[in-house]
Amino acid sequence: MPTFDPALASAQLAPIQGLLSGLGERFKAAGFEISLVGGPVRDAFLGRLGQAPDLDFTTNARPEQILALLEGYAETTWDVGIRFGTVGARIAGQECEITTYRSEHYDSSSRKPEVNFGDSLLGDLGRRDFTINAMALQLPGMTLVDEYNGITDLAAGIIRTPNSPEMSFTDDPLRMMRAARFAAQLDFDIDAETLKAMVQMHERITIVSIERSQVEFMKIVMSNNPRLGLKLLVDTGLCEYIFPELPGMRLTTDEHLQHKDVYEHSLTVLDQAVMMETMHEPVSGPDPVLRLSALFHDIGKPRTRKFDDGRVSFHHHEVVGARMTRKRMKDMRFSNDMIDDVSKLVELHLRFHGYGSGDWTDAAVRRYVRDAGPLLVRLHKLTRADCTTRNKKRAAALQRTYDMLEERIEALQAEEELNAIRPDLDGAAIMRLLDIPAGPEVGQAYRFLMDLRLDRGPLGEAEATQALLAWWNARS
Repeated sequence: MPTFDPALASAQLAPIQGLLSGLGERFKAAGFEISLVGGPVRDAFLGRLGQAPDLDFTTNARPEQILALLEGYAETTWDVGIRFGTVGARIAGQECEITTYRSEHYDSSSRKPEVNFGDSLLGDLGRRDFTINAMALQLPGMTLVDEYNGITDLAAGIIRTPNSPEMSFTDDPLRMMRAARFAAQLDFDIDAETLKAMVQMHERITIVSIERSQVEFMKIVMSNNPRLGLKLLVDTGLCEYIFPELPGMRLTTDEHLQHKDVYEHSLTVLDQAVMMETMHEPVSGPDPVLRLSALFHDIGKPRTRKFDDGRVSFHHHEVVGARMTRKRMKDMRFSNDMIDDVSKLVELHLRFHGYGSGDWTDAAVRRYVRDAGPLLVRLHKLTRADCTTRNKKRAAALQRTYDMLEERIEALQAEEELNAIRPDLDGAAIMRLLDIPAGPEVGQAYRFLMDLRLDRGPLGEAEATQALLAWWNARS
């Protein structure tokens, strides 16, 4: 759980104190209220506000009045959310959103609210998702307004709705996923009544667009503790409508890991992939492709499970899993590039284990690098993360073998520039030597030369020409 210290808030807000005071005085002089609200207030008390936070304000001024007050004061303004009462602005280099007090009414069959402007700060705070986001600092005096005991819940590490969770989730079902997301991001617990309502009302998530659900899902995957958030999605039933293959792994025994089912194994691989982001060179920040690949890598096991002589097998689950990954990610509205990368890593995640003791030929190393392409570093990290055996001797042996593979790749890379493997002859040379026009035969000859290059390494133009002509004559 993050450190909670009320004294941190002043230090966190000090760099933007001038902005807060100036904006507060400007609105006060015009006869309006304005308060800093939501995430910036929460994060200030947790000591995690950051260097350039997005700042959210609420006011009793109407949108047109907000725009008038900001004229000549803000560096720029935009009204992309103005029909919902929100004006965007850049003030003193900071991104700000200023929203008129709201009192929303939701249609029970839709997540889209009917927006009514309110006149009360307390009324506005009461319509927010969780108590830790329902605190405000009234400006310019920086007076804390905490009607729903958000400070108490911050100190206790609790996610709770300001009013009844049933009412809150009826109004906006996406808040159930947001509860799991905040738990994962902050390492907080969800209040018992709130959690009970999530279980009872999980089917309401179906009225939320898959695009919005995917955004919350990815915030969980990219959090500090994705396992916690994902388990909450599974345990409450929410995951059945977003990523049903994940709970579907729970009863599938892994042939290598008899003490774990595939669901627990996949979460452990995700945990270890997160560690690999900073433990394995080159280090990276949170990597969505790596994390999704870890989560999806065994998605094909339930569909390929077979029993033989008391043992369970999952033959070709990586191929089936790649197809399933592509379909699920397409349904979840991921980008094509993300789908391609994650599916490729799922397809390749067992390739290392196909080479047994680690006696890799140069040809095998070349093909491994060629097939991974720009995903090679991520494949290294995913393969290492996929080792979850409790047998320390076996785990150490697997890591040593992969160390050897990476050393072989590095050595061959220095000799042959593996990242840019090409045949020794290009298409134009093939057409000239064989006296053929562009067409399928050129592609066949090119693939022959590529296989030859992968098997034997660089040949040079003369030897490649001789091999090509011999292949062509035998083929003819």
